[in-house]
Amino acid sequence: MRALGLDGFSKGWVAVCLDGDRQTISFHADIVDALARPFDRAGIDIPVGMTDNGERDCDRLARERLRPHTSRVFTGARRWLWQEFDDPDKANKDALGRGQKRVSRQLWHLGPKISEVDAFVRAHPARDIREVHPELVFLRMNGCEPLPPKKSEEGDALRRRLLKRFGFREIDEWLSEARIGTGAKRDDVLDACAVAIAAREPQGCVPEGAPPLDVHGLPMQIWF
Repeated sequence: MRALGLDGFSKGWVAVCLDGDRQTISFHADIVDALARPFDRAGIDIPVGMTDNGERDCDRLARERLRPHTSRVFTGARRWLWQEFDDPDKANKDALGRGQKRVSRQLWHLGPKISEVDAFVRAHPARDIREVHPELVFLRMNGCEPLPPKKSEEGDALRRRLLKRFGFREIDEWLSEARIGTGAKRDDVLDACAVAIAAREPQGCVPEGAPPLDVHGLPMQIWF
């Protein structure tokens, strides 16, 4: 099993590859380059599959699992937001006019990456690319005990300990390298590692069973 874990950052994507005992990290400008290498399964921390109104059962169920930290799951991704608008205020005004919820600034700024991944997975339906939420992965790694915020000193240290327990021998070295010229932050690297774990050995998903499909046939399901 050659598994990839991908997490986006301001200048591109962090890619962690698990291939038997071999563990590698790399940084890529776009998703095409990040997924150019051979892999059996890839996990990615970005919405895959969207509804017209931004409501997805997988987001709701993921938030329930992460309670009390429900805000760690961004909700409301809709293709038309970025296809029709380049300004979040105008997009939100239109959303309200359609009787839909506003999009948060955090999710709005993820729009280019969401659109990038959406185009790729629609163009490559045969490839096993699954949506993974790293906070769900860390939650199960931590025995379903809620974790401190990932950007806090305590949260960072706990996530590093969990990854080392799951076999990431070079995580401290990777975190040092991540700060040199790539633009990736510590939590981007930690998240990519967690996503790779779920890609290699998924322990569950929300919703369970056959996932609902969006209008393009993409599954709306989050793995962990």
